[in-house]
Amino acid sequence: MPATPSHTKLLPTLNYLNRIEDERLSFTATRSTQAVRRKEEDRSGYRQAFSLDADRIIHSRAYTRYIDKTQVFCLVSNDHITHRVLHVQLVSRIARTIGRFLSLNEDLIEAIALGHDIGHAPFGHDGENFLADLCTAHGLPPFQHNIQSVRFLDHLERKGRGWNLSLQTLDGILCHDGEIHANRIAPNPGKSFASLNTELEQKRNDPKCKLAPMSLEGCVVRMADTVAYIGRDIEDAILLGLVKRTDIPKSCREQLGSTNGEIVYTLVTDLIANSFIPTNKADGIGYIGFSGKVADHLKELKVFNYKNIYLHPITKTNLPLIRNCYETLFDHYLQQLENGHATEHVDIMTDMDSTYLTSHTPAAMVCDYIAGMTDDFFLKQAAGVGCKVPEKQ
Repeated sequence: MPATPSHTKLLPTLNYLNRIEDERLSFTATRSTQAVRRKEEDRSGYRQAFSLDADRIIHSRAYTRYIDKTQVFCLVSNDHITHRVLHVQLVSRIARTIGRFLSLNEDLIEAIALGHDIGHAPFGHDGENFLADLCTAHGLPPFQHNIQSVRFLDHLERKGRGWNLSLQTLDGILCHDGEIHANRIAPNPGKSFASLNTELEQKRNDPKCKLAPMSLEGCVVRMADTVAYIGRDIEDAILLGLVKRTDIPKSCREQLGSTNGEIVYTLVTDLIANSFIPTNKADGIGYIGFSGKVADHLKELKVFNYKNIYLHPITKTNLPLIRNCYETLFDHYLQQLENGHATEHVDIMTDMDSTYLTSHTPAAMVCDYIAGMTDDFFLKQAAGVGCKVPEKQ
């Protein structure tokens, strides 16, 4: 059996892959050679830069915890209901399909997609809102999962060292905002780590601040986020008996489809056909977008989902208990830190480098810790401090 090629022997292959990428990608696509990192790394590996980012994300502890994070429906004893880990994989696959047909960088798309929701707190957007309220009450900016995603990957992982991901990947994660409706998105190129820091601060101070990704790849992921959840959430709601397929607005069924597969196919096809990818500098920066008719029906479908799924009373049944668990745990951990007591199983509040421990308030440390929890671990901890916790139905 031949010996495995050494690291050095594989470097010419990297150069070849970069050349092929340069020939294959569109004029405004992001090349792997354009990747910028906060810190220069001693070792030049043989993997392309954004592929390395995707590998680092998928090997992170935060990615592992995706497996038990709520997407929309929590505490449901049904193995076919979507969890956050499946959602990000669906976003990745959908976005890569779009990127392939538009000749964009699929490695960058994958890295952004896999990392875009990594900062979500337990119990999805409702948990995010509870944690935001607690942060505000304790003098912190309101919690936002996209900012927390960047924090985990750039600052908190590896005991505070972070993964040294590229600017382009972190920017795409920060700017994904899939819940904001838009017919099209144009990139905001020319960013640096200094401008990323500025945008992070802007978003902290104003959660409604609209940010555009620096790359077309980031724009693709932002659109793919919506494509991935809009029909899938309907399928989950049908499975749980919250809605019937015939409840979907007739115009949406006729124009977009009545199943998740039909909806995804229609939206992806429309995006590919209606996005503008420049072929030279004179063409401008381009955009990723839907046709006007499809965008209008997608907006109508979003309204349907919010009214009939996300705000459905059954979806909200356990939220009072979960909110109480959030409040009780936050106060419990805050008191422990302020009294100098260690907490079992904690790797963010106690097992971090000295810079983190000296530069964060106890409330900020508690926020980081709770945000990283899985749903089950959160409930276990809440029960351990005397909370009444909801049970799976």
